[in-house]
Amino acid sequence: MLICNIVGARPNFMKIAPIVHELQRREMPQILVHTGQHYDANMSQVFFEELGLPKPDIYLGIGSDTHAKQTARIMTAFEDICQQHQPELVIVSGDVNSTLAAALVASKLLIPVAHVEAGLRSFDRTMPEEVNRVLTDHISDYLFTTEPDGDENLLKEGIDAQKIHRVGNCMVDTLLKHVDRAIHDAPWQNFNLTPHNYALLTLHRPSNVDERETFTALMATISSVAEHMPIVFPVHPRTHSRIAEWGIQTPKAIRLVEPLPYLTFLGLMARAKCVLTDSGGIQEETTALGIPCLTLRWNTERPITVTSGTNQLVGTDSKMIAESVNKIMNGTWKTGQRPPLWDGQASSRIVDIIASRN
Repeated sequence: MLICNIVGARPNFMKIAPIVHELQRREMPQILVHTGQHYDANMSQVFFEELGLPKPDIYLGIGSDTHAKQTARIMTAFEDICQQHQPELVIVSGDVNSTLAAALVASKLLIPVAHVEAGLRSFDRTMPEEVNRVLTDHISDYLFTTEPDGDENLLKEGIDAQKIHRVGNCMVDTLLKHVDRAIHDAPWQNFNLTPHNYALLTLHRPSNVDERETFTALMATISSVAEHMPIVFPVHPRTHSRIAEWGIQTPKAIRLVEPLPYLTFLGLMARAKCVLTDSGGIQEETTALGIPCLTLRWNTERPITVTSGTNQLVGTDSKMIAESVNKIMNGTWKTGQRPPLWDGQASSRIVDIIASRN
C-alpha cells in the first residue's frame, strides 16, 4: 500500500514527521508531497533538516495567494500526482489550505483520507482554519483525534464512530523527541537572556493583525508586559507587513526577529517565563511543556489546554493580560498537566491502525 503524506505549512511538518519516521521504521511504502504553501526557508526548509524529514519526493511550489486561488492551485497539481502515483491512502494533518485541498482531491478520486488532528473546533467560522477543519473531517475515512473534545465534536456532527480513533498528539511526539536537544542548544543566550526570565510572543491571525486599531492597541498592551520582562517576538511575514505599513513602534525590550527554526523556537519556549500567542499549536506545546500560555483570542479549538493545561484565553483585553502576567510573575499561575496519550506515541498508534485495516 502506497501512502502519500501531505505537508504544506509550518504546523504540518511537526505533525507528519513522526508518522513518516514510523512508516520508514516499518518499511511501509510512502511518498512525501510538499505543496510549498510555506516557502520561506525558516518556515519550511530548515524544518525538514531539523526534524530529520526526507527531502520531499514531490515539491509543488504553490506559494502564497488568496485562499481560493491557493486551494485551487494545490488541487490541480495534486490531482496530477494522484493519477500518476496511485496512492492507496492520503494522510493530511491540521487545518491549513493544503490539508483541505489534498483531502478534496483524494476523496473525489475515491482514495481514502486520514486526517491527523481531527475533530478540533473553535466554532468560529470567521477563521479559515475552522472551515478547513470541518470540511476535511467530513470527507475523511480515518479521523485521528488528540483529545476527548475531538471525539465528541465529530460524533455530534454525525460522523461514524468507527472512523474516529483517539491516538494522542503527533506534535507532542515531535516535541518530546527534540526538546532535550533544543534546551541543550541554549538559544536564549543568542538574545542575552536568562532562562525563565523572558516571554515569547507570536502573532499572525487576521483578527489581531489586520485591523489597525486592534493591532495597535494589542501591541501597546504587550509593550506594558515588556516592562516586567523582555519579549522575543519572531515576526510572521503577515505581521511584519502590518508593522511596517502602520509604523508601529515597540520598546527595545521587545526583540523583533525573523521567523525562527524549530529547535531554536522550541528551546526558547521550553525555558520561557510565559508565552503570548494566537497560534493553536503553541497552546498544545506550552501545555506539554508546562509553560504558562496567554492565548490572545476569545476562543480555542484546543479547550483541553485550558481545562487541563497551562493555557488561558485572554483575548485582547489589556486588564486580563495584565492580571495574568501578574499571576505568572508572583508564581500563582495554574500548574496544569499533560493530557492523556500526549506521551510521544501517537504516530505509532496511527500506523498501527492503518496497518490493521489493510
